[in-house]
Amino acid sequence: MYFILGFYKFKKISDIKKNKKILQAYFINKKIRGTIIISKEGINGTLSAKKKNLNLTIKKIKKILKFTNFDSINSSMCNYQSFHRGKVKVKKEVVPMGFKITKRKSINHIDPGKWNKLIRDKNTFLLDVRKPFEYEVGTFKSSINPKVDNFRDFPNYLKNLDKNKTIAMFCTGGIRCEKASVFLEKKGFKNVFQLKGGIINYLKKIKKKKSLWKGECYVFDNRVSIKHGLLPGSFSICSGCRKPISSKDKKSNKYEVGVSCPNCHDHLKPSQKERFRMRQKQINLAKKLGKKHIFKKEF
Repeated sequence: MYFILGFYKFKKISDIKKNKKILQAYFINKKIRGTIIISKEGINGTLSAKKKNLNLTIKKIKKILKFTNFDSINSSMCNYQSFHRGKVKVKKEVVPMGFKITKRKSINHIDPGKWNKLIRDKNTFLLDVRKPFEYEVGTFKSSINPKVDNFRDFPNYLKNLDKNKTIAMFCTGGIRCEKASVFLEKKGFKNVFQLKGGIINYLKKIKKKKSLWKGECYVFDNRVSIKHGLLPGSFSICSGCRKPISSKDKKSNKYEVGVSCPNCHDHLKPSQKERFRMRQKQINLAKKLGKKHIFKKEF
């Protein structure tokens, strides 16, 4: 069994390049997979490994970057390794919005147990701050998605919201809402709230019978999507466009295993489709011979 941890911390971080090298070497040594992003404003990541090595890695991260606790952390389990490799990335911001923060405010975080009451209120503007393809996999009933593909463009949408409205925001693990709520507060918004721990925390703590969540939650690993109880979902990834596809999508005549789906079939060039078919042929051959292929998911 593999343990998966998602986490973030807003704090001023120095010696970024040096710390990247240390952590990258440690990942290799402890067989850690997943991705962490380090910037001057903090750290954001999701890692997967056996429990002992993952716990040691979390302690190592805290020691190197000099902090005691994460701002937010969520955990789940999977019977296969949910990442292909371990990566440490350096970026200007952990969430690209054109400004940096090094400390979060937790007073506007709403626990999953109180979230339903907030979003049932007709005066609450429920905002899904994720990307459109994530929204299509699942969301809360009556939520609004601004359909922004690049988060750097998100402030242009946020600044036009009604300041008199109560705004309730949510995202996968909470970090995107964290940055967006700071932006709104700087613009003079007073009633801005976010789901504590994000959708993952909600699906973990709220039973399906009492849930207002519809569909599944897209995650950025080989599970693709998760359901209530953080069980693996039913979506998979199109090898042509790398977007999530449902069981319904697979029944379309535009779906071809390893090649295309209804989202990308009409946009791919013939040369691309042929290249993808050759790749799938290699995967099938490796499977027939009982071997692993670089593009084959481990589960």
